[in-house]
Amino acid sequence: MTAMSVGLALIGLLIAGLLAWIGLTLSRRKAVDTARQEVTQREEAASAKVAADLVRRQAEEDAAVLRARAEAAEQRSEEIRRAAEDRASEVRRDAEQRASDVRREAEAEAQSIRDDLREQRLEMERREHRLTEREERLDEQHRGIEERQLELNAQLTGLDQRKAEIKDLEDERRRILESVANLTTEQAKAELVAAIEDEAKRHAHSIVREIERQALDEGETKARKIITGAVQRLASEQTSESVVSVVHLPSDDMKGRIIGREGRNIRSFEQTTGVNLIIDDTPEAVLLSCFDPVRRETARLTLDSLVLDGRIHPSRIEEIYERSKGEVAELCERAAEDAMADVGITDLHPELIRTMGLLRYRTSYGQNVLKHLVESAHIAGMMAAELGLDPKLCKRGAFLHDIGKALTHESEGSHAIVGAELARKYGENDDVVHCIEAHHNEVEVRTVEAVLTQAADAVSGGRPGARRESLEAYVQRLERLEEIAMHHDGVEKVFAMQAGREIRVMVLPDAVDDIAAQVMARDIAKQVEEELTYPGQIRVTVVRESRATEVAK
Repeated sequence: MTAMSVGLALIGLLIAGLLAWIGLTLSRRKAVDTARQEVTQREEAASAKVAADLVRRQAEEDAAVLRARAEAAEQRSEEIRRAAEDRASEVRRDAEQRASDVRREAEAEAQSIRDDLREQRLEMERREHRLTEREERLDEQHRGIEERQLELNAQLTGLDQRKAEIKDLEDERRRILESVANLTTEQAKAELVAAIEDEAKRHAHSIVREIERQALDEGETKARKIITGAVQRLASEQTSESVVSVVHLPSDDMKGRIIGREGRNIRSFEQTTGVNLIIDDTPEAVLLSCFDPVRRETARLTLDSLVLDGRIHPSRIEEIYERSKGEVAELCERAAEDAMADVGITDLHPELIRTMGLLRYRTSYGQNVLKHLVESAHIAGMMAAELGLDPKLCKRGAFLHDIGKALTHESEGSHAIVGAELARKYGENDDVVHCIEAHHNEVEVRTVEAVLTQAADAVSGGRPGARRESLEAYVQRLERLEEIAMHHDGVEKVFAMQAGREIRVMVLPDAVDDIAAQVMARDIAKQVEEELTYPGQIRVTVVRESRATEVAK
């Protein structure tokens, strides 16, 4: 019991000591916190005091600035007030001056208006006086007009009576004339109109014939001068080419080598070249026949090379033929370039040059086409220079007008249309294209250059010896000329003269008068133009012979 009490007492002591220590610790901490708070409050009071001093000094400075600004504003307002008073005084003085000026001007204008009104009043009085005088004169004229009207009415009454009398006399005269002439008025008018119309037609035909005669004389004279000058200035050879080429041989033994064993060489040659090889009795010569001149020339060069080489067999023929094709192409291109240089053209498309070169070996009625184009270009250029046109354009159109003949076997259509399409394809001028397509009137001619191209083509083709014509075609053309002329009424005889370049038509003088003869000549010429194709021109002459016969008794 005692030990337990002692233990409890010790524990109580320990607890009491612990509580005392805790209380002491808390007291010390509270004292420290209180000291810290006091220090903090002193520091904040010091900071607040410093801030208050700064704010007070700033406020004093701001107040000083504001006082200075207030003083400046008061001074500025005083200056503005004084300036406003000065300006108001000036404005008041100006207003008074202007009011005085306006008052004076108004008084002057009022005086002027009063003067104007006075003058207008005087003018009105004068006008009223003149109007009064004019009314008096008008009254007098009106009275005179009424009197004149009465007189005119009386005269009109008399005229009406005279008209009635004249009408009766005209009716009586018409009845007498109708009874004498046995014709009514309408019939007489119809006969008179018919007679006047017939006379007017004859007079008009006479005038037209005279005008046409003068125009033809002047036009033919000028055209003949231009064309004659162009032809005389042009010097070119005239040769007629054929469809057969002759190849000379060194000896007749070469013919056997050309034929070959069982004719294999000649068959291979004809099959390769497409040209007929004719071996006849002509000594030391063979003939090459083909309507394609380029192919015929290629075959001729091939045969010449074979004869010079001496080795003639099918493979050698094919080899030489391919080489000859290249040579002909070069010759064609060189010929086209020479022709261009002769004409003075340097800017043709390469494809047109190649096509133009093919015409070196082509002919038209025996005339070399390339030479014909060069000649036509020179003629067109000279005629263009005479007429004051562009010679270069006319030369170009005439030089290219027959280029379609190199392709007509490859394309459908006439050579004029084919050539025009080719030229248009390779960028030729529209005027040049029109010259090509219109030179045979397949397209309506629209330009003078196209007309000159036609004329140059006709002159070049119609020159003596330039072209040849078969006897059969020549005879058919003459027969058709005579047949066209004989189909007209009143024709007695027809003669084709000057190798078909002139027709003499003999008519019956009783059936055809002079005017009808002129009309018949024009109709025959027009029909010949529409139905026949011919080089140059054909003159139509209608001959009407009048005979007067009397018998002496």
